[in-house]
Amino acid sequence: MGDKGDVQNLATMEGLNRGYAVVCINYRLSGEARFPSQIYDCKAAIRYLRANADAYFLDQDRFAAWGSSAGAHLAALLGTTPRVKRLEDFSMGNPRVSSKVQAVVSWFGPIENFLKMDEELIRSGKGVPDHSTPDSPESKLLGAEITSIPEKVKCASPMTYLRPYHPPFLIQHGQMDPIVPVEQSIRFAEKYAQIAGPGKVTLEILQGAGHADPLFDTSENVTRVLDFLDANLKV
Repeated sequence: MGDKGDVQNLATMEGLNRGYAVVCINYRLSGEARFPSQIYDCKAAIRYLRANADAYFLDQDRFAAWGSSAGAHLAALLGTTPRVKRLEDFSMGNPRVSSKVQAVVSWFGPIENFLKMDEELIRSGKGVPDHSTPDSPESKLLGAEITSIPEKVKCASPMTYLRPYHPPFLIQHGQMDPIVPVEQSIRFAEKYAQIAGPGKVTLEILQGAGHADPLFDTSENVTRVLDFLDANLKV
């Protein structure tokens, strides 16, 4: 489920008031295609925008990816896989154009490893550990029960690809998230800080917040996100 015209994109539209061009994209969902089709689509969209930057009055050197939940997973992959050719389908257009982004905002996304989610929920007691079932969203995305395809899970995990040269991340996650455990963001941020230094990643835990909590969309929090983008793109 999900569409670029859904109400959850209203927060990103506030970027218009800061002078940003805001582009909401669709990508194939798991009912249409299996991974890595989704990241193919995202990268193809960025290549298209960068190739047509003059027509759309865009700065091709300052792109950010901002996503929530499944979108955060893809935004994080955009940030960590600029040089991973197997996650790019150049037949979709503009093969000589980069799909690199210069900043990433991740809201409550599964960005560590799908296989860790159930054990994290069991330890915390904050949700139902059902991510490893055959009909879970993660299993549907990858095309098989995730416990049976650990290598494909690794391929789909943003944390797999972390390198010191990747862009700055702002990661926000609800402390009480019962769907995507907050540990996903905590572990990702810890590893990135170890690899690239603490200045490359900012982790903010929203106390008392659940999954897709209204606290993320408050004017104060959206201002916080836009301040992060300003600090890393308007330099």
